[in-house]
Amino acid sequence: MAEEQDVERNYPATPRRLEQAREHGQVARSRELATATIALAAALSLWGLGPALFSRCLALMRSGLSLDRQAAFDGDRMLTGLHALSADMLVAVLPFLGLVLVATLAAPLLLSGWVFSSRALKVDFARLNPISGLKNVLSTNSLVELGKAVAKCVLLGSIGAFSIMRGWAEMQQLPAQHAGSAIGTIGGLLTGGLFALVGGLVAIALIDVPYQIWRHYSGLKMTRDEIRQEQREMEGDPQLKARIRSQQRATARKRMMAAVPRADVIVTNPTHYAVALEYREGGMRAPRVVAKGMNLIAQKIREIGEANQVPVLEAPPLARALHRHAEIGDEIPRALYTVVAQVLAYVYQVRRFRSVGGPVPTVPSDLDVPAELDLLASAAL
Repeated sequence: MAEEQDVERNYPATPRRLEQAREHGQVARSRELATATIALAAALSLWGLGPALFSRCLALMRSGLSLDRQAAFDGDRMLTGLHALSADMLVAVLPFLGLVLVATLAAPLLLSGWVFSSRALKVDFARLNPISGLKNVLSTNSLVELGKAVAKCVLLGSIGAFSIMRGWAEMQQLPAQHAGSAIGTIGGLLTGGLFALVGGLVAIALIDVPYQIWRHYSGLKMTRDEIRQEQREMEGDPQLKARIRSQQRATARKRMMAAVPRADVIVTNPTHYAVALEYREGGMRAPRVVAKGMNLIAQKIREIGEANQVPVLEAPPLARALHRHAEIGDEIPRALYTVVAQVLAYVYQVRRFRSVGGPVPTVPSDLDVPAELDLLASAAL
């Protein structure tokens, strides 16, 4: 049952999946929205520019039909006049054509904005497969598109029939009207019918846009395995990251162990903690921690220190405080300056004893570590 759920696309597309789809040119598009936008722009343009355009066309027609006898028999003048009338007609309809062109270019951008993908131009020979083409024809999406086309034809046909029936009485009276009045009546009927059809197209677009958005996001849904694979690609393989962290820790541990021989003293718990300190008078403001660790690492630090004759001091409270409050490479906390100074004084006595002899140094036993820095003392409080 779990395996069946893993292959089902029940999870919404991730932002990365949506971005990749956009890069491939896969965005939500509605042809009905584009058609309604262009039709609305054309209707508004005709409504606003119609009177001026009609007057201009009427003037050009009168000018073109007004010929004197000489012009009627002169072919060159006829061609010149036709050329001039064509240019004037183009100038007259240019605002209308320009507005429609702008609407045509802007309509596809209303839903998903501007998208350019060169991948959409690649040749895909799989689309030439007749079996795949037959499956697409018989697919659910094709049946939905067929139903949309039939519903659109029925709706627009009904609107057209209603517009004709509504203006049928006025159309019957056209033969009895003056030419100018009849033209005005026809223009009003056509304008009303055009806006009615545009209203139908807008209604269709309002239904189609949510469907196309739902269809787009449904087609990009992901399985649980795809989401996991994407997370691995973005964040890296957890096992690989674990191996890298392990190698980084091992490298850091090697560098830490390499610094133990130059330490001045190793403070121990004696078995649970070990902290190696280094201090160079004149080169350091305060002693620094060059190595620290617990249990096996602490034991390794002690072994390396003893092999290199680094003094080892058992001071459990100080070892715990240094291990908790100082990282490798950091200076010791200011509150431990006095205690560590006592330790370093003991270390210098040990060095002097080893080099020139004399009285055996006394191991400091009265190290006063602040209670707030000691783990066990803080827990007891």
